[in-house]
Amino acid sequence: MARHSYACPIRWADMDVYGVVNNVSFLRYLEEARVDFVFRMAPTEGDAFFRDGSVVVRHEIRYRRQLVHRHAPVEIEMWVSELQSATVTIDYEVKDGDTVYATASTVMAPFDYGRGRPRRLTDAETGFFEKYLEEAGPGR
Repeated sequence: MARHSYACPIRWADMDVYGVVNNVSFLRYLEEARVDFVFRMAPTEGDAFFRDGSVVVRHEIRYRRQLVHRHAPVEIEMWVSELQSATVTIDYEVKDGDTVYATASTVMAPFDYGRGRPRRLTDAETGFFEKYLEEAGPGR
């Protein structure tokens, strides 16, 4: 199956007092990568998953190596590890080649903000995520 790759810039403000990327910055990196990934669903009109609403249900991050500031972006590779009728789990590797800085997963659910409740994935959303579905990746 396919994987999506995002080149994420490292900003000076992402550093902590010890000179490494702060753990909170990793969540921002994952969010940037996830938005880049999901906007491929319907790039000309915006996508249903964000337009119609979605929420993060859970994040898990396993830090493997320290990441320091540099001018080159870090690669975030992602894929879908689980797809249910009302949730999608996206797995990630934050890496440079064979060097993995973190592995992570995010569970998201489509959400109807007008009604204030969860909703089911549409057929179009399911079809999009199925293209990236594979077994759970490293660290899961």
